[in-house]
Parts: sequence; C-alpha cells; structure tokens
Amino acid sequence: MIRRFLFSREALLVGAILLLLALISTRFPAFTAPSNLASVFNDTSPLILLAIGQMIVILTKCIDLSVAANLALTGMVVAMTNLAFPGLPVVAILVLAIALGTVMGMFNGLLVWKLGIPPIVVTLGTLTIYRGIIFLISNGKWVNSHEMSPAFKAFPRAEWLGLPVMSWMAILAVVVFSVVMSRTTLGRAFYAAGGNPHAATYAGIDVGRTQFWAFTISGALAGLAGYLWVARYAVAYVDIAAGFELDVVAACVIGGVSIMGGIGTVGGALLGALFLGIIKNALPVVDISPFWQLAISGAAIIIAVILNAQANRAKGRIILKSAEHPA
Repeated sequence: MIRRFLFSREALLVGAILLLLALISTRFPAFTAPSNLASVFNDTSPLILLAIGQMIVILTKCIDLSVAANLALTGMVVAMTNLAFPGLPVVAILVLAIALGTVMGMFNGLLVWKLGIPPIVVTLGTLTIYRGIIFLISNGKWVNSHEMSPAFKAFPRAEWLGLPVMSWMAILAVVVFSVVMSRTTLGRAFYAAGGNPHAATYAGIDVGRTQFWAFTISGALAGLAGYLWVARYAVAYVDIAAGFELDVVAACVIGGVSIMGGIGTVGGALLGALFLGIIKNALPVVDISPFWQLAISGAAIIIAVILNAQANRAKGRIILKSAEHPA
C-alpha cells in the first residue's frame, strides 16, 4: 500500500505542494507559519467543497459549469432571507442553502438524464439562468455586512479546536465523501458510469440516474458553499464567485481527475484545490504581478493536463504490451 501511494498522483501533489511552500518560504518565511497555513486552508475551503462535487460529476463523464452560479444564487437568497428574517436560526439558513443548491443540481441532472442534453450545454445554460435570477431578485443591489445578523456572519468564523467552522465543513466533506466513494455501491457506480458506460449498463447500473445523483451532490455542496462564502465575507452581490467554476475544474484536473471520466479520488481533488489555493494566496504576497499570477495558474493547469495525458498513455501501452506478449 505504501509503495502504491509513493507512485500515486496524490504523492506527486504532496511533493509539489511541499516544494512550492519551500520556494515561497525563501521569499516570505511567515507564509509557512502554522497560523497562516490554517488561514490558507480556510480560504480554500469553498474551493475544496466545490471540487469534491465537481470530481464526482466528472467521474460520470459529465461536467458542471454552473457550480459558481449555484453558489452565488444560494448565497444571495440566504442573505436576503436573513435580511427579511434576522431572527431565523442559522440551522434553518443552512438547511435552506443546502436544499436550494440541491434543487439546482437536480435540475441539471434531470436535463442530462431525461432529455439527453450534453452536460456542458445544460450547465452553460443554467449558469446564465442562475446569474440572471440573482439580478432579478436583488435588482442588482448588494446585501452588505451591516444588513446581516451577527449570528449569520459568526457561524463560519466560529472556531473549534483552533480551526474555523468553515474549515471543519471542508474536512467533514472530505471524510464523508472518501467513505462514500470507496465503501458504497453509489460510489462504485460513479466510477463505473464514467469508466465504461456500456459495461456499467450491462452490470445493471442506470448511467443516467447515476449522473443525476452526481449533479445533485454537486449542487448540495455548492449550496453549502454559498452560505459559507457569503457569511464569511459578509457581502452578497450579483457577480459573486464569477469565473470560479474554472478554478473548480482546474483543481480537479490538477488533482488527477480524468476529464474523460472514471478516474479520480477525493484526496486528489483536495490536494488539487490546496495547490491552487496556495498559489493564489502566495503570489500576491511575494509581489508577483497579477498578469503573471494568471499565467502561472494557467501553466500549472496545462502541466497537470500533460501529466494526466502521459499517465493515461502509459496505461494504454502496458495493456498493448500485455496483448503482444500474453502470459
């Protein structure tokens, strides 16, 4: 098991993250202080939540480009709900956020499953719809910090064992979905539906239904992230998390999730998100120009895609060699 881990994509990412931290510490030693690393993890928590959901969707040979719009619409709805009913308990706000995100995820899943529309077309359409709904319900206005109740803003920032609740939410999601993906029938169905849809169908797996549940989980996590994001930053507006869906897909690709489906782990998605989170937090600190920040982030994604392609090609060659030289 140790040997398998040492040659895994996760081990490579751990090494890359440690190397990155070592390089950053030569320019700004305080960046690697435990308190700052905890802060970076907390900043990356929404990306981790969304990357786990996106990983499950990509495993089924689909993609969800509406996750950031789902996050933004959920965040605006819960912020406006808090504005209208400031005494509403945070638990009710959390339930509302997850339920709303789940419904939006189900809508994507139903269009893909029942109507057979390509996932990229469905989620591009719903991305625009969700952004438009935000503008309609808010009239383009912001919900600012002074309009939110203290309890609404305090929940994600409350600390337990030295970490904010938002970080614990990300850790809980990693643990829960690691178990779901490795120990449950549904988790194995996600891999089977994307790895070989025809074989999965012959094995009795409803590929369309499996994709529906993948979108549903992704939507639920986006809804949760919507409340955490808005409450943590204490502001809700139309363009919140605009373009963040690209970071989510990038985190999955960097984490070794195959865009062709069937390959990927929760640990890989976590490490991919952390890698991006460290880059985004570190580059401004070491005075890298914003233009170079984009270029460096893009280069990291391209390198990850090349590594994924090389890994898949190596597996193909092994299969061919086995066929050429049967035992």
